[in-house]
Amino acid sequence: MKTAMKNARRLLGATLLALAATAQAGGVTDTEIVLGSHLDLSGPTAAGMPMLRNAMQMRIDEANAAGGVHGRKLRLVIEDNGSQPQMAVRAVQKLLKSDDVFALINTFGSGPNAATVKAATDAGVVVFAPWAASAIIQKVSGNSPLLFTTVQNYDSTTATGLSWALKNWGSKKVGVIYQEGPFGDLVRAGVNNALKAANLTVAAEAAYKVGDIDFSSQVARMKAADVDLILAGTVVRETIGVMAEVKKLGWGNVKVLTAIPGRSSIVARLGKDAVEGLHGIGGWQIHDASSKDAGAQKFLAAYKARFNADADENAANAYSYTDWFISILQATGRNLTADAFAKAAPGVAHQDFTTYSRQTFSGNHVSPEYAGIDVIKGGRWEAVAPAMTGMVK
Repeated sequence: MKTAMKNARRLLGATLLALAATAQAGGVTDTEIVLGSHLDLSGPTAAGMPMLRNAMQMRIDEANAAGGVHGRKLRLVIEDNGSQPQMAVRAVQKLLKSDDVFALINTFGSGPNAATVKAATDAGVVVFAPWAASAIIQKVSGNSPLLFTTVQNYDSTTATGLSWALKNWGSKKVGVIYQEGPFGDLVRAGVNNALKAANLTVAAEAAYKVGDIDFSSQVARMKAADVDLILAGTVVRETIGVMAEVKKLGWGNVKVLTAIPGRSSIVARLGKDAVEGLHGIGGWQIHDASSKDAGAQKFLAAYKARFNADADENAANAYSYTDWFISILQATGRNLTADAFAKAAPGVAHQDFTTYSRQTFSGNHVSPEYAGIDVIKGGRWEAVAPAMTGMVK
């Protein structure tokens, strides 16, 4: 009798272990993996969101057409965050509770991501490639093993780019225009690190708020301090606004260097003559129709054929990050859980037409962090310095 009971317990234990081993994560069925994202579909950056949305869907459709991932098709659910943290919270609650997503990918905005990343990872959901200040998002999440950040840190890349400028341009009086909040704090930290290494201090600072459209006072403060270099911690329209004011003043002997978010093809396209001569710190390669890169040509042609529009680097990066995510799904295997994905991710390297080098995850953050320097000439960005890691001595 005792032997029979022991055997029964062993059998029950083995059965429970087998069930645990084959248990699937939320958003995963025998035939489907549900993914989610929240983008700014109605707020200040809504005009750029079709690029992200289209590119994500295109890569997912390509994977599904090839049979899916280990026999499962991918389904993407997108919600609006309006660039507002409170809207992002509602969007993520819906994605977690109603859609039961396995992962959130390419979620947009530092504020919206900071407001939601911990709730998502605490719920056992993978958060992959949030478009946000990576250092802030990692900290807010409690350095969750389910968070994988792919945007280069704004402090380290700003320090790299500015140190190159100090050495190559001989700049001695540096002014900083920065956004109030986490983004601006990181940019200022990078500026201070580069200046400290060069035995310099900031000559002038001027802040702006999210949504500001008039930068006359900020640029006037730079002019009054007679700076020879303005480091602009700005995004798209703010970058254009700063350069427009510099041009309006006829201030030809000052250089403007924008941090990573401002080095965008949208800036070159919308800013036109006002942004000619603008320098930018870049964390990825920008390609257009003139590109000789075979991977870029293939992507640009496919995007154009499907959406009847020219893809920009935002589309390219969304496609690239989605491709990396899918590669990790493939490497994880059929028994898909969030923990299994997290264990597989560091072993999956990534390199394509968007990257400066082969990339991996170190401490759940993209590595190595490269930064290049480009300038707008004739309406397009052209490289003036190769991609670098670390400050230039």
